[in-house]
Amino acid sequence: MALADWFNSFCNNIKTTDGGSISYRYKAITQRLNTDFWNTNSDVAHGLYLGSYGRNTAIQGFSDLDVLFQLPSSVYTQYNSYVGNGQSALLQAVKRSIEKTYPTTSIRGDGQVVLVPFKDGITFEVLPAFLNTDDSYTYADSNKSGSWRVTNPRPEIAAMKLRNDACNGNLIPLCRMMRAWKRKWDVPISGLLIDTLAYQFIGTWQYRDKSYLYYDFMCRDFFQFMAGQDKSQNYWKAPGSGQYVFCFSDFQWKATRCYNIACEAIAHEIANPKREWSARQKWREIFGTSFPD
Repeated sequence: MALADWFNSFCNNIKTTDGGSISYRYKAITQRLNTDFWNTNSDVAHGLYLGSYGRNTAIQGFSDLDVLFQLPSSVYTQYNSYVGNGQSALLQAVKRSIEKTYPTTSIRGDGQVVLVPFKDGITFEVLPAFLNTDDSYTYADSNKSGSWRVTNPRPEIAAMKLRNDACNGNLIPLCRMMRAWKRKWDVPISGLLIDTLAYQFIGTWQYRDKSYLYYDFMCRDFFQFMAGQDKSQNYWKAPGSGQYVFCFSDFQWKATRCYNIACEAIAHEIANPKREWSARQKWREIFGTSFPD
């Protein structure tokens, strides 16, 4: 198996494979909310995948799936006029609606979302929201006395897709591989920050138009890029939306460690004769058992 095949297999191994259950549940929840709040039985209207699944950067084994559901503006007027925590009351109304479809599931409101846990370990986090004139969304935060906040996910999704297309489809696999690294090394970094840094890195990376044959260089160089981030910096701006992505932990140290291991792997690859087994073991040390042995 050649180098390109190693990374091709690795990327295939970490792709999400839900057997259609995610789509089925998403449509069931969306249809229920549309029925109760929009008087339509559509199972796609007013819904949007958020987070890593929405950006197409999730990997197999994820546990939280973020979903936005757009509510009519009249519902905002209703709950904004509450004396007390109207945001909490809104989450409870959405919770009661979803319970009609999943009456035996332990659904609950949690801050900004309604949690719908399933027995296979995946929890849908449903964010009720209201569309603003600039295409951002206002959503409820029921913490403390309740407040309204704004999120803008569509530009993030669009920006990731645009750059992925411009870089020969290499951005999305990079984000997924780095999630495998995060999981293996327990790196204190969010998925959105991984995607943000990968987006910044690959825009100017010299081999961004290549394919799997260059993925060893891509991983090595991205580790170096992450290791070089200013440790005094505690926020970055997400692609598209420009929203702040915070991180107050030292992910740079583990990035440095894995940059050095990646250099060792590449040294095995280019040795004469090549030490391919040793190279794969180094990549497995970085990414775990999803990387081919």
